[in-house]
Amino acid sequence: MTKSQKKELLSIIIGAILLAAAVIVTKTVLKGPTWAVLLIFLVPYLWLGYKVLFDAVHGLVSGSFMDENFLMSVASIGALCIGEHTEAVLVMLLYCIGEFLEELAIGRSRSSIAALTDIRPDRANLEKNGEIIETDCENVHIGDIILVRAGERIPLDGIVIEGSSGLNTSALTGESLPRDVTVGDEVLSGCINISGTLRIKTVKEACDSTASRILELIEGASANKSKSEGFITKFAKWYTPAVIVIVILLAVIPPLFFNQSWSDWVYNALNILVISCPCALVISVPLTFFGGIGAASRKGILVKGSNYLETLSKCSTMVFDKTGTLTKGTFKIKRINAVGVSEEELLTLTAACERFSTHPLAHSILAYCGNRELPELSGNEELAGLGVRGTIDGHVICCGNIRLMEKIGVDCEECCEAGTAVYTSCDGKYIGYILIADEIKEDAAEGISRLQDKQSVRSVMLSGDRKLIAEETAEKLGISEVHYELLPEDKVKYMEDILADRSKNPVVAYVGDGINDAPVLARADVGIAMGGLGSDAAIEAADIVIMDDSIRKLPLAVGIAKQTVKIANENIAFALAVKFAVFILAAFGMSKMWMAILADVGVCLIAVLNSLRAMNSVNK
Repeated sequence: MTKSQKKELLSIIIGAILLAAAVIVTKTVLKGPTWAVLLIFLVPYLWLGYKVLFDAVHGLVSGSFMDENFLMSVASIGALCIGEHTEAVLVMLLYCIGEFLEELAIGRSRSSIAALTDIRPDRANLEKNGEIIETDCENVHIGDIILVRAGERIPLDGIVIEGSSGLNTSALTGESLPRDVTVGDEVLSGCINISGTLRIKTVKEACDSTASRILELIEGASANKSKSEGFITKFAKWYTPAVIVIVILLAVIPPLFFNQSWSDWVYNALNILVISCPCALVISVPLTFFGGIGAASRKGILVKGSNYLETLSKCSTMVFDKTGTLTKGTFKIKRINAVGVSEEELLTLTAACERFSTHPLAHSILAYCGNRELPELSGNEELAGLGVRGTIDGHVICCGNIRLMEKIGVDCEECCEAGTAVYTSCDGKYIGYILIADEIKEDAAEGISRLQDKQSVRSVMLSGDRKLIAEETAEKLGISEVHYELLPEDKVKYMEDILADRSKNPVVAYVGDGINDAPVLARADVGIAMGGLGSDAAIEAADIVIMDDSIRKLPLAVGIAKQTVKIANENIAFALAVKFAVFILAAFGMSKMWMAILADVGVCLIAVLNSLRAMNSVNK
């Protein structure tokens, strides 16, 4: 407990002792006039209820008094006026106990979220003129060199220029396994350097770093309220005035028109005031979504608002981009098919010819060759849209697509496998091709399978790749519906068509990672960006960000969303059902005021404790 919570607990204990003393004195020692008894009970009453009374008066003055403080004040003062002194003080005591227990429960949730946001260091070790200076992160700029020692958090995004280490990335991705980094690797702020010292060249300002953006997402999540939260806000706005009208009618009509006892019906009406406090709904529902967002954040799933979590819980169709989302976005050699030469010779000649090309396929071939020595290339020529041509040891080598072979008159058979083939000729003679393909992410098939089987979400794939590649990828992943050879505007059109068929697709999510995915992410009911390697535009347009690009996190995110909404609905149904039942009992004089406050506080406390289950829904 915090210092203030311990102080509050002591105040409750003193109030309980004062109430017990007042009961003993008035029952055994002082059986005098009513005003004397009232004065004695006023001591514990004011000790326990002065905050409630003050807030009620403040709300009355400001014009926003329709809350639980006003209801509790009217009910307890009314009880004092009709001689139910013990009941009046007991109302305040039980209310204080309930508030205290709720604060403890809510504090647990806040502490969990606070731990998530404690990922951005305020200071950095800046290397300047050969010295290491500790300074505020705001004083470090792009291109500066910072030093991160073992055990320290990385303060800004950057590139390792010296050293190697393992990084604890759990604060960003939710994964416990460390990630090894060395010279040339990108590192993100918020990760913990486990072992060696790293010299890092910064690539972003402090305000644009990964840790800062995560904090902005978490802190801004409360601004986007779910429909359930909006319902509770509107409900409370009309609910409290309606209760007051019902209470007045209940207190006045039976005595005036049916010759009933004024004290009995006023007491019944005051009971209803206590029962009707909407705090169980007002507190528990937002806390539930707060807990769900926290549970998702701990697993590297950042949700920008509870409204998106609620929408995701109803997701029926999830549409995927292919490259960089379902695949790694890095091309590797799949097969070498040599004709008339050895595979080694084909690879060497192709790599030498592609050495100065900027095409991603050229980079893949060179990466596959590693550090092998390549022959000298002369007369290098880039043929736009076709490939490259150069001379090696007096032989003219051409490397490129099938159109290049056709243009130079080389007869070759086109590769029919999924992937992209780089064809090579030597002095006008075809010598084979190298097939290069994107790799499917290791967890993509498992993630899609769990999404479809466990969460009952249909999968669709949209791709700009050729038909053969797209269909092979979809088949390997178990995706039945695939559309291929799409431009960015074509993806938006297909998304519009999917959204138009609401009978089949009530709620549609889109998962992407690139700049070209931003329009589709924004158009979907829920946009999900793969944030680890994803573009800034995609992350900004998305409603949910998967920090480590893991497809396996998608069924987890849907599961957390469903569990959160389920708990919120349980709280609403439970609170309304209990309140209605006790309301009926009080209306017929079958409930005492202490029972009413116990029911109200009990309902609120149970609802709050149930809300905390959302914090532990990461395994659902």
